[in-house]
Amino acid sequence: MARLLIIIPAFNEEKNIDRVIERVRNVGPQLPAGVSMDIAVINDGSKDRTKEVAEKTGAMVLDLPFNVGIGATVQTGFKYAAENHYDMAVQVDGDGQHDPQFLPALIEPVLNGNADMVIGSRFIDNQGFQSTFIRRLGIRIFYAVNSLIIRQKITDNTSGFRAYSAKAIQLLADEYPSDYPEPESVIILGLRKFRILEIPVVMKEREGGRSSITLFRSLYYMIKVLLAIFINIFKKQ
Repeated sequence: MARLLIIIPAFNEEKNIDRVIERVRNVGPQLPAGVSMDIAVINDGSKDRTKEVAEKTGAMVLDLPFNVGIGATVQTGFKYAAENHYDMAVQVDGDGQHDPQFLPALIEPVLNGNADMVIGSRFIDNQGFQSTFIRRLGIRIFYAVNSLIIRQKITDNTSGFRAYSAKAIQLLADEYPSDYPEPESVIILGLRKFRILEIPVVMKEREGGRSSITLFRSLYYMIKVLLAIFINIFKKQ
């Protein structure tokens, strides 16, 4: 039996979190035979009722005492998965943008031993929500920079809809970027020759609540992550 942990980072997602959990559960019967699934909501010090709403669904909730940011929140999920010997993990954001219907396709390459990380990309078929202009500009920059560094074209470096192998879980439980970690984690795994694949997915606009990523934060994000990516080039791998 292969054990899969769904990691759902959530900050102030009381309007979305129950629907996200329900949709993930509904996909359970569609997973390949021999795969069991657990769901862990990592509550990042939410100031609303995210924790209470998630607990009412019966999902496991790992409650962080204060807001630590997306990187440390997702890494908490990796640490839990590593300590409890899960074979695979999938990150599904708590805002409802990721469609769990793609879960079986996302884990298939990991389950078959063909990939260590599978990224759900909205830019392979260009369907569904494509994000704002400034974020698409940043995604194009990450596409050029990351593809040059790891010698592999990654179309959606910022996608948080990803599946990981046990080997990738072990590494990322110890080493994971703190802020806006998705593009940098592609570099971390790519430079260490982990096998990375992308599959096409369709993403949605968030259904409730507000994104914490403003125009200013998007610009700050691009500059900071690019600096972190270049630092990774010179770190001992």
